[in-house]
Amino acid sequence: MSEINRDLAHLGMAKKAGLLAVGGDKAAAAARRGEAKLIITASDASLGSIRRAKSNAESNGVNYIAAPFTMFELGSITGRGSPGTIAFLDKGLAEGFSKRLAESKKAKEGDA
Repeated sequence: MSEINRDLAHLGMAKKAGLLAVGGDKAAAAARRGEAKLIITASDASLGSIRRAKSNAESNGVNYIAAPFTMFELGSITGRGSPGTIAFLDKGLAEGFSKRLAESKKAKEGDA
């Protein structure tokens, strides 16, 4: 299984557990309620979506990551169109996802 598929599988676990807020409005609402533990944006999200996600994360003390996945890839995992923004609602899953992305990035940089 490729690194990207493993990272997407982590998203799939969170989705199956009902621990994702999918879409900018839902992610922002989860952040305001203190439920969001990590906000991610797709690599091809609009600049406005990225700015809003970063602002919501910063103003609510939530970690933010620009994920290396397209909106299409995120949509294929979540089953919800092509979301540009997703929030993890579980600390353990958010930390695991962040760790997997960091490991994938490090491995990719090591191959270069």
